[in-house]
Amino acid sequence: QRPHVESGGGSVQAGGSLRLSCGDAGYSMSSYCMGWFRQAPGKGPEGIASIDRDDVTRYAVSVKDRFTISRDVAKNMVFLQMNNLKPEDSGMYYCSTTMDDDRCRRLAFNRGGQGTQVTVSS
Repeated sequence: QRPHVESGGGSVQAGGSLRLSCGDAGYSMSSYCMGWFRQAPGKGPEGIASIDRDDVTRYAVSVKDRFTISRDVAKNMVFLQMNNLKPEDSGMYYCSTTMDDDRCRRLAFNRGGQGTQVTVSS
């Protein structure tokens, strides 16, 4: 499997929105649980969203009702729509996958591509 390619990060003010994209994995992402995790400087990875093979979505409490994960099967891409961004959302965002249903439910992701940086200013 090739590493995922994440894109769409940037710098926004608090309250703004960004849409992250994940693609070019070299396999059909619709067959797997896909997810996003982020990592801020000096902190460990934080799983924030997942979409399983049945398209059931799960979110961390910190992002619930603000972020939405989705997939486009035809384009073989996964997205993360982020609204009402807060300074504490700043960090490097990664797309990931797992074949483990339990890890999918627990948002236990820790391997991604090169990541895309999100910076939210107050």
